[in-house]
Amino acid sequence: MVWLRRMKNKPRLFVVESDGTGGLLHYTYQLCTALANEGLDVTLITATDYELSNLPHNFQVVKLLHLWRRFDHDAMQLRSTNVWVRRLKKTYLLFRRGIRAIRWMIAWMRLTIFLIRSKPDLIQFSKLAFSFEAFFIGFLRRQGFILSQVCHEFEEREGRSRLESLILGVGGDVYTNFSAIFFHAQENRSRFLSIYSSIPEKNTYVIPHGNSSWLLNFKATPDALPAMKKRYNLNDSDQVVLFFGLLSPSKGLDDLIEAFSLALGSCTAKLLIAGHPTKYIDLEALQMRIAELKIKDSVIFDARYIPLDEIETLMSLATVVVYPYRSSTQSGALQVAYTFGKPVIVTKVGGLPEAVEDGKCGFLIPAQDPPELSDKIVAFVNNPGLAKEMGDYSLHLSQTRFSWQSIASQINRVYDTLIDN
Repeated sequence: MVWLRRMKNKPRLFVVESDGTGGLLHYTYQLCTALANEGLDVTLITATDYELSNLPHNFQVVKLLHLWRRFDHDAMQLRSTNVWVRRLKKTYLLFRRGIRAIRWMIAWMRLTIFLIRSKPDLIQFSKLAFSFEAFFIGFLRRQGFILSQVCHEFEEREGRSRLESLILGVGGDVYTNFSAIFFHAQENRSRFLSIYSSIPEKNTYVIPHGNSSWLLNFKATPDALPAMKKRYNLNDSDQVVLFFGLLSPSKGLDDLIEAFSLALGSCTAKLLIAGHPTKYIDLEALQMRIAELKIKDSVIFDARYIPLDEIETLMSLATVVVYPYRSSTQSGALQVAYTFGKPVIVTKVGGLPEAVEDGKCGFLIPAQDPPELSDKIVAFVNNPGLAKEMGDYSLHLSQTRFSWQSIASQINRVYDTLIDN
């Protein structure tokens, strides 16, 4: 644990991110770095398994939250032909989530005490997981703290049951406690305000989703690329269509598999699906569909949490990176493709169209449209020059429009106003 020291004449911002690993934590690390560069005294409060301890920090870190591993093998939805086994598994997962809610409640008690004792000027929260968090956040607001949130998600997009949503879901009342709520697209902000009409529009702000330039710190070794090609059984001449990110039903993997099967009629390529499977995804069903389409030899699954030092090499394999989401707000994985100069194919859902310049860094397509997705895959695989040109523009976007420092400056101006008031 790194203890706190007040920096003279600098507003003290405490950023709460419960995930100690994964995309939200990576986002928060970059945002904290940029906000500290803007002149804020930043402290990140996170889980005890904080995975970025070895990286440079210009902010303080408090590993306060004793939770659970974000990415573990139990998160996979194990399938069985026996209906009772499936019901038992479902009951186990719901029971486990209830236990985790209790652990999270205890963690929130510790967090609340810590915040009250530390007396920061501002407290910023990330994604909320459980309904009871509204109690603690409301208590902090009544203690006079200025609260804000970077609202990555505000609707359930995966397979939570009605009972789970009732017991564990986050309600709209919690948002009334935030003096500022930041969204990553105007579409997301508008959708949020249509659902939670009691939230004043003046308390909501739109900021871009920052790039993933911090991953450039993880340089691949000279033998990394040959080793990865060997692992995936790829030849030097193979064109690779890559999906990278969490594997969940909302990501549209079914549509991608169908589209890739169609594309193989007009091009030669390999499909690589890499990322950690959530408990909602049925990998067995996907693999059965691949076998039915007779494309098993052309599809590679790497269903695990991809280590940070492998991401650059993984991206170097890709001709194009595909994000066939059926629903979304924004995508950190999309910014990874931009950072490594890769063209993209992205569906027109949520706030994604606001982050993609159609025809310049890639293509926007309708969701759940395998024929259209197939056409765009073929366009890139059969035209390496097009892929290179659009990939170069992706890199340009990463370095300019999605620069973290400009984003932090926008947030800091909001915080200056909140403190002055």
